[in-house]
Amino acid sequence: MPVTSPTNPAANVLKKRFVTYQSGVSCSLSSAASAPDPIDVLRESKELLNYCERNLDSGDRELFVKCAEIVKTFQSKEPFSLFRISMYFHRYLQWKWLESQPVTYKTFRMYRVLGKGGFGEVCACQVRATGKMYACKKLEKKRIKKRKGEPMVLTEKQILQKINSRFVVSLAYAYETKDFLCLVLTIMNGGDLKFHIYNMGNETGFDVNRARFYAAEVLCGLEHLHLQGIVYRDCKPENILLDDRGHVRISDLGLAIEISEGESVRGRVGTVAPEVIDNERYSFSPDWFSFGCLVYEMIEGQAPFRARKEKVKREEVDRRVKEDAEKYSSKFNEEAKSLCKKVRLGAIT
Repeated sequence: MPVTSPTNPAANVLKKRFVTYQSGVSCSLSSAASAPDPIDVLRESKELLNYCERNLDSGDRELFVKCAEIVKTFQSKEPFSLFRISMYFHRYLQWKWLESQPVTYKTFRMYRVLGKGGFGEVCACQVRATGKMYACKKLEKKRIKKRKGEPMVLTEKQILQKINSRFVVSLAYAYETKDFLCLVLTIMNGGDLKFHIYNMGNETGFDVNRARFYAAEVLCGLEHLHLQGIVYRDCKPENILLDDRGHVRISDLGLAIEISEGESVRGRVGTVAPEVIDNERYSFSPDWFSFGCLVYEMIEGQAPFRARKEKVKREEVDRRVKEDAEKYSSKFNEEAKSLCKKVRLGAIT
C-alpha cells in the first residue's frame, strides 16, 4: 500500500521513530525500537503492520499491543541470551546492586567548604562509586532545633523532591548523621549572580543582553515552581547560581512554600513586595516583584530601593518600596524598563 503520513502529530512521531519502509513494500520496526532488529519476525506479520499504519490516526490505545507482544517474545529468546553473556549484563547487575545500597556519609568524599548559611555549610562532595561531583548542604541539627527551623528544613526537602527543572537546583540524595541533616544537590561552580554583578568588570551590572539571558533562565525556573504550586519568596542575586557553562539555576528553597490552586497566604519572609509589607494575602505575586528587582539590579548594578552597602532600617526600605519610584539610567532600554515597571505595578502576576 502507498506510504502516507499520519495527520496526528504523536502518531507521526511514532511512525518516524519506529516504522521504516524498504523498497516501498516491506515495513518493519527500525533499530531505534529494539536491538537486535526483529525484522524477520515482523515480516511474517505484514498484515498487522499494514493495519497499524491504516489506523495511526484512530486514537486506539491498544493499536500497538500485538506488535509489542511480538517484539517482546522475540527479544526474550536469542537477543536476551546474547545480552546475558555480554559485558552489558554484568554492568547492569553492578548498577542494580549500587541502586540498592543505602545512602550514608560513606557514599561520598567530602571536599572544601563552598559557602555557609543559617543552619550550616555547603561542601563540595563526590560520589565514591561514580566520581560525580555534587554540593552537600549540611544542616546542623542543634542549630535547627535552637532556631525552631524543623518545618522550614522539612518543607525545603519535600519541595526539592518534587521539582525537576534544569533551572532549579536538583536534589540527588538525602541522608543524615548523628549531628547533621544532609541534602546532596546539583553543584554550581560559577559563583552567584551577586558576585558577578558587583565584582566582574570595570562597572557594576550587566549589559542588557546578558541580563536578558539570565532573566530568561530565572523566569523558566520560577515558572516551573509556580506550576508545581510553589511560591519561592526569596528571589535575589545571591540565590541565583551559575554553573561552569554560564547557565543559572534558582537555589536555596528554605523560604519556599507550597499552596493549593486558588489559595493565598500571609507571612513576611525574604521578599519585600508591597503586599507582603502590608501583611496582605498573596500567592505568586511576590515572586514577580522580586524578579523585577533582580532584573533591575542586574542592569543598574544596584538594588532599586537601597544603594549598595547603604545602612538603612527595614522600615525605611518598606517606605521606599511603597512610596518611591525607582530611577532608570541610560543602561536600560525600553523593554527592560517596561518589564520592571509592570512587575512593580503588579501588572504581571
